[in-house]
Amino acid sequence: MTTANDPWGRVDADGTVYVRTADGERVIGSWAAGSPEEALAFFQRKFQSLETEVALIEQRMAATEIAPAQAQATVQRLLRSVAEANALGDLDGLRTRLEALTTAVDHRREEVKAAREHARSEAREIKERIVEEAERIAAEATHWKASGERMAELLEEWKAAPHADRAVEAVLWKRLSAARNSFTKRRKSYFASLEAERDTVRARKEKLVEEAEALSSSTEWGTTTSAYRDLMRQWKEAGRAGRESEAELWKRFRDAQDKFFAARTEVFAAKETELRSHAGVKEQLLAEAQALLPVTDLRAARAALRSVQERWEQAGPVPRESREQLESGLRRVEEAIRRAEETQWRRSNPEALARAEGTVAQLRSAISSLEAQLSRARERGDAAGVRKASEALAARRSWLEEAERTLEEFSN
Repeated sequence: MTTANDPWGRVDADGTVYVRTADGERVIGSWAAGSPEEALAFFQRKFQSLETEVALIEQRMAATEIAPAQAQATVQRLLRSVAEANALGDLDGLRTRLEALTTAVDHRREEVKAAREHARSEAREIKERIVEEAERIAAEATHWKASGERMAELLEEWKAAPHADRAVEAVLWKRLSAARNSFTKRRKSYFASLEAERDTVRARKEKLVEEAEALSSSTEWGTTTSAYRDLMRQWKEAGRAGRESEAELWKRFRDAQDKFFAARTEVFAAKETELRSHAGVKEQLLAEAQALLPVTDLRAARAALRSVQERWEQAGPVPRESREQLESGLRRVEEAIRRAEETQWRRSNPEALARAEGTVAQLRSAISSLEAQLSRARERGDAAGVRKASEALAARRSWLEEAERTLEEFSN
């Protein structure tokens, strides 16, 4: 058999196959089934297969898709395979590449450890935040529905959060459970006290309903209206019973009120009709009284007004919106006749006539005197005297006009 050589090994004449490494040559097999070239090709294919495995682990390391422990196991297995490989090729190169991977695996392990620590730290912070919020809700919450929903959300957030260190997580979970239990106890206590309060309110409102129902047949309209107003005030101040009880009691309360006010409205409507008929009568009487003006025959006007006043009183009350118009209209007629009486009395009173004549005479005398003073002041050039006399003269003339009108009334 002939020999054959390769950069990484050889086949000798008896078919023994050698591989060359940094440690020297070593036998990797023997070949008797074919030519030396076929022997080299066979053992080269075994090397290529081993090299493919090394390349694959390099790729997986580069893509960071393999855990450090798994990568280390694979590298160690390949190192043993390379050391014992019956293959023809650069085994020293494969060993060097695998040793480089060993260093990379160590680095990867540190990176994973750091990432894990960072993740645990973040998980701890997330769960501490969840626990702190739960404890705050447990201690302070009063909006029970919203707070209960938030508590449930916090529990789901806890479940979805990454895991922290087991010991830390156990402590935090204990705090979270305590907060949830505390919140549940506070909520139950609140609703228990609320139910007790509602029972008290229900009893109070049942009493108010009974009072309202007892008043529903009353015909004391004013007193009972005030009583219902007071019952409504007490109802509002009493608080709320449970939803069903509140609705039932309120219906009974309103039914009692409606019965009373419906009866009152019916009575008032009938009374309003009566008052409007009275107003119609008084409108006719007012027109009759207004026809007496202006007064030409005082005695007849007085007698007619008395007749109107008597029938006015007999007509009865009128609606509030008509009262002022009718009353003020009649008062104006009464005032006009009263003034006519006073005028007639003054005209027939000798003493009043004498006083009016005396007043006119005195004012005329005073005016003559002031006119003389004014003339003298002008002759002297006394501006102050002129002004003073002019002002006094103007006042006396105004008074004289009024006095003469009064005297004229007596004369007529």
